[in-house]
Amino acid sequence: MTAPVDNTALEAATFRRLRDHLMVQRPDVQNIDLMILAGFCRNCLADWYREAAEASGQPMTRDEAREAVYGMPFADFKARHQAEATPEQLAAFEARTRSS
Repeated sequence: MTAPVDNTALEAATFRRLRDHLMVQRPDVQNIDLMILAGFCRNCLADWYREAAEASGQPMTRDEAREAVYGMPFADFKARHQAEATPEQLAAFEARTRSS
């Protein structure tokens, strides 16, 4: 007989792998590109993280949630990895938000 599946543990491990992939393997992927292609970015993950914390009775600031997702203060990540959006990226983002 197999043990019951612990979905919470699987979901948590999946989240950590996604976060680590974005922060370690692919910090070069810009948030705007994620927004254009997937409709969410690292900031969205931080917002969802904060909402989940608050729903479980753990107050959390936006900065605390971003640090949990980015693995460092947001300003540090932004200075190290985030480039200014190009006119092409801004146009693609605008087109995506109009079509949503």
